[in-house]
Amino acid sequence: MKASIYFLLVTLASAVAADRPNLVFLLTDDQTTYSLGCYGNKEVKTPNIDRLASEGMTFDRHYVTTAICMASRASIMTGLYEYRHGCNFTHGALVREHWEKAYPKLLRKAGYRTAIAGKIGFEVCEAPGEKGKLPEGDFDSWGSGPGQTHYQTAKNPSMKRFAKEFPHATRAYGAFAKEFIMGSAKSEQPFCLSISFKAPHKPVEPDPIDDDIYRGMTFTKPANYGRDKGKHFAKQSQGGRQYERFHSWGYADDYDAEMGKYFQQIYAVDAAVGMVRQALADSETAANTIVIFTSDNGFLCGSHGYGSKVLPYEEASRAPLIVVDPRHPKHGQARRCGVLTGNVDFSPTLLDYAGVSIPEGIDGRSLRPLLDDPKASIHESLPLINVWGPSEVYSFGVVTKTQKYIFWPDGSKGNTPNEELYHLDKDPHELEATSLGDEALPAMRQRYDRAVDDWKVKAVPYHRYQPFGRHFDRSVPWSEKAPARPGT
Repeated sequence: MKASIYFLLVTLASAVAADRPNLVFLLTDDQTTYSLGCYGNKEVKTPNIDRLASEGMTFDRHYVTTAICMASRASIMTGLYEYRHGCNFTHGALVREHWEKAYPKLLRKAGYRTAIAGKIGFEVCEAPGEKGKLPEGDFDSWGSGPGQTHYQTAKNPSMKRFAKEFPHATRAYGAFAKEFIMGSAKSEQPFCLSISFKAPHKPVEPDPIDDDIYRGMTFTKPANYGRDKGKHFAKQSQGGRQYERFHSWGYADDYDAEMGKYFQQIYAVDAAVGMVRQALADSETAANTIVIFTSDNGFLCGSHGYGSKVLPYEEASRAPLIVVDPRHPKHGQARRCGVLTGNVDFSPTLLDYAGVSIPEGIDGRSLRPLLDDPKASIHESLPLINVWGPSEVYSFGVVTKTQKYIFWPDGSKGNTPNEELYHLDKDPHELEATSLGDEALPAMRQRYDRAVDDWKVKAVPYHRYQPFGRHFDRSVPWSEKAPARPGT
């Protein structure tokens, strides 16, 4: 009798494990949407990522709520906006209370085998203001490392075993994925694999085996390329390094060569994605594995006469997103979704797929309902946050499905507090900041003010986040803000 009960329990446990899908989360670094064939670029070669798009759903209105690595990655892991998790360069590490509710921790607690390789992008501290450390012990398999990590595999201690066969780290992460997937397939546990590619982050170090892929090519420039397409931007946006990098990073004078190297690095990512898909097939886990592909932020490759990210404009704040669920009845139909989604949605999505309770009070929402109904709505608006860099470029904004409002509070150095409104449905390249008489402006201002009020109420009481609630308040004159600007 006891043996029968034990057998029944084991059988039930195995059935539950089998019902829970495996999860693969693929994250690139600084990848703009127009670097992929599935987003309309006919000059790049991204066959494996495009195949993901052909099988699943591609999202056309996906935004990162902070367009910089560290904060965005913390938002991805926790489902919280930056001012609620308090993690970014010059602010502080991710406090453990938030890390304990991040998807890798919760999934492992729920019985998933977990692994991460590549650039995690932040450290975890026990209390605000304390020095952080990498959460290596919180994963079953670790292939990550400090800071930006390295393109040379041998320089990443956790990845050295792959260096001989794959001296460049991008494909080495594909090898790490294969090792983990094949090993996990032998276990009764479901798995969650997170691969965080360094590519195509600058300074570029493309894999030399791909040197011929774009050699001598001329690339079509985006419709908003060049300084003449950014004259309408707020003056404050020129205060950061993004403005000068139009020249210093070669977008002005050597566009084709720079984009060739950029696309070359993404070609290597595509090859690694192919390695991941092959490992899923070889391990016979593909039919029960959810695959998500995205980037931590976009990138301004000369658009509007800017380089890099951070700023709330489309090329920097919008990122690619593909979700593949092979179990879905419409799998293989190359579907697209045009509703608003954000980087805070990944943690609740992964937890939802795994059947794990989503922490109360997080900002993100599961993407699963959109795979059933691409016209459903999970966000009316999302914040666009920048509290990094020179204080004059601090900005806050809100984006909806069709409109974007940005407020630049700085009034120093001859600046005047400024606001921008874009009708993204009619002006997707942000070529025209609409006039202050625009009939949509009052409603977007109100939406912005509500977002500021949320900041005031919910910002963490550490890492200098609370003062930004006042800094971004449109009703407070600059003369009253200047003496106590946050972050200075």
